[in-house]
Amino acid sequence: MQRHFRPKLRLTGIQWALVAALLLEVILFSIESPAFLTWVNLMEILRFSVELGLLAVALTPILITGGIDLSVGSTVGLVAVTFGMAWQHLHLPLLGALALALLVGCLCGAVNALLIAYLDLPALIITLGTYSLYRGIAEGITRASVSVTGYPSGFLLLGQGYFWSIPIQVFVFLFLLVFYAVLLHRSKIGRALYAIGFNAEGARYAGLPVRRYLALIYLLSGAVSGVAAIVYVSHLGLAKSDLGTGFELQAITAIVIGGTSVFGGRGNLFGSVLGLLFLCVLQNGLHLLAAPSEATGVLTGMLLIAVVATDLLNDKRPALSERWMRWKKPLLVAAGAVVVVLAVVLVGLERSSRSEAGAASGPRRPVIAVMPKAKGDPYFISARAGAEQAAKELGVDLIWDGPTSLDASMQNELVESWITRGVDAIVVAVENKGSISTVLRKARQHHIAVLTWDADAEPDARDYFLNQATPEAIANTLADEGARLLNGKGQFAIVTGALSAENQNQWIAFIKARVAERYPQMKLATVLPSDDDRDKAFSQTQNIMKVYPDVKLVIAISAPAVPGAAEAVQQSGGRVDVIGLSLPTICRPYIHSGVVQTIVLWNTRDLGYLTVYAGWLTSQKKIAPNATTVSAGRLGSLEIKGSEIILGRPMIINKGNIDRLDF
Repeated sequence: MQRHFRPKLRLTGIQWALVAALLLEVILFSIESPAFLTWVNLMEILRFSVELGLLAVALTPILITGGIDLSVGSTVGLVAVTFGMAWQHLHLPLLGALALALLVGCLCGAVNALLIAYLDLPALIITLGTYSLYRGIAEGITRASVSVTGYPSGFLLLGQGYFWSIPIQVFVFLFLLVFYAVLLHRSKIGRALYAIGFNAEGARYAGLPVRRYLALIYLLSGAVSGVAAIVYVSHLGLAKSDLGTGFELQAITAIVIGGTSVFGGRGNLFGSVLGLLFLCVLQNGLHLLAAPSEATGVLTGMLLIAVVATDLLNDKRPALSERWMRWKKPLLVAAGAVVVVLAVVLVGLERSSRSEAGAASGPRRPVIAVMPKAKGDPYFISARAGAEQAAKELGVDLIWDGPTSLDASMQNELVESWITRGVDAIVVAVENKGSISTVLRKARQHHIAVLTWDADAEPDARDYFLNQATPEAIANTLADEGARLLNGKGQFAIVTGALSAENQNQWIAFIKARVAERYPQMKLATVLPSDDDRDKAFSQTQNIMKVYPDVKLVIAISAPAVPGAAEAVQQSGGRVDVIGLSLPTICRPYIHSGVVQTIVLWNTRDLGYLTVYAGWLTSQKKIAPNATTVSAGRLGSLEIKGSEIILGRPMIINKGNIDRLDF
């Protein structure tokens, strides 16, 4: 039995293999990017690893006992919104709000501890349930739309400040890492946890207080999740119900890659930290080299499968030949090496698709980094075509990257990597201005041109906002078209994107104002989110037609929401009109069938073209101070209002003109 216990801090074979893969990773990224192996970038890697690292440290003893806690990410979200709401809405002093938030984290851990340790319920099922419970409570408190920003600068120092050039939150991580190292590797509790993981029933027969120790580590997991939430809020400057989404799976991935057995009884904190560093270095290096964000998930999945397969084979050691045991470590090193080499290959392919042959041998080309809200959204896919056209005309390198779904924290992380890389301009479609404005100000301090598009940040955080059309003009066009269809009276509903989207909330506010002023007999029944997902828009529209049978018009103000709402109406056979903001290419069949009467939009390719062109003009200081117009390539002369560059007025698209539009 003793050979399975590893309570001491020593590296196992898997972990030595991971060290070798990590060193290879560092070497290759250093060769590919001069900005990688710098003090500033190394500190940013540490900064972005802290919140995830705290969860990985807290989950390590749980996995060693053969348990699991899937609720830690949801606990982060619940603690974050508790802190934000307590401070901003209950007007508690900052320390009082912190104490209340941390208490909530402890209560979350206590619920898991009670159900798992004392009622002997399965950890997987219980924490899967509390995963949904805690996230649901957080969304209920904030109605999934309220985000809290505007924290005092002293509090933000915890997540954004430095002490001796080291991010302050790193010291929080080190303190808790030492605490857990002593608990797990230098105490009788730690030895008992390994015994529980190897054989829980045997540990009970040996007289160990199994329930008490299990309750302790689940309680601590909730408390540490609370600390991670506070650090995360101070890092982003934002408290929102979806913070921490997916953290539980990332933390477990880091732990398992680090050599902790998914079956319990084996692993240590060194391995978890190594796994964490491997993942964070991989992600940082890929960002610096402008590889697609989703490549991290693909490569991590490959390594995780290799490690788990090795773990399974290791447990079947008696049945294995000596040849496998001799080649196990080299094969693990090779698996890590393959992951890193594939990362570099992906970067090379991405670069070759962006740059013309031989461009690298000429003078340095300006680099314009453009970020959509969500890469998979058809609206932003269409805009990318225009951005690539402008990049080709100007002879600049385009980095087009962003979250695969609406994720404010991912936007911050990408901007940080672009600052480290030293791009010439950053152009961001903002998901949450309270979150991203701080890091955009940092980019400006590094003399990088900063612009926003589609949705704006705080005015002092950017040079220009590329406004596709004023929010009031968009809203008035939609409201007037809706009033025409309803003859100025009746109920209507709105299907938006995310409830927290700044630009869409502006449109909704102006729609309400326009209706109240000009069409008092029109009544707004409800506003429901689609999260920029076509299937969710479909189900939300079905709900509207069932719950609000008097609704005769749905205004969908997200590109995927319009075809989603139209499909729901078409399948129901109901007489509900659909209008909104979307792309002609994905709405054409519904407009021709009469389900969608009108869509309102601007030319998305022109907007994408403007992101690169205006970014280049700003980075090269080709826009004069106080200018009222600017010449933007094939777009001609565009109006500048203050610090906004106006693309133009929204256009109404219907059966009469949709076949002439190809975006």
